[in-house]
Amino acid sequence: MPAQVKKILAVMTDLFFSVKISDTAKKFAMQVEFVKDGETLMEKLKDKPSVVFFDLNYDAVDHVSLIEKIKADPATKRISTVGFVSHVNTDLKIKAQNAGCDMVVARSVFATNLPVILKRHATITVSQSTLNA
Repeated sequence: MPAQVKKILAVMTDLFFSVKISDTAKKFAMQVEFVKDGETLMEKLKDKPSVVFFDLNYDAVDHVSLIEKIKADPATKRISTVGFVSHVNTDLKIKAQNAGCDMVVARSVFATNLPVILKRHATITVSQSTLNA
């Protein structure tokens, strides 16, 4: 049985980060989809992405509310969420963390550590039923 392609959802419009995420995801054979609004994000969560990236400085979306919805829903609460924000915007960082975002880092840290972050989410998980087969 072939391995399922791991998916990434990214809530952002920043061209620099879009290109960086796309290029890095290719190295890990991951598929990326960029969304610009909360409604589309919530619909795309049905595809069970491995991780959702939030550019917390993208102000067309209420990131905190979206993170709270993701973490409150039993069907999506296990989806990993990673937010990145300008290092000077500590209030937004704290709000995202309090909403349940799994990791919130400065933009520069996100850019530097993106390969490590994606490697962790690209790892194929083996279900218990597979182990017992």
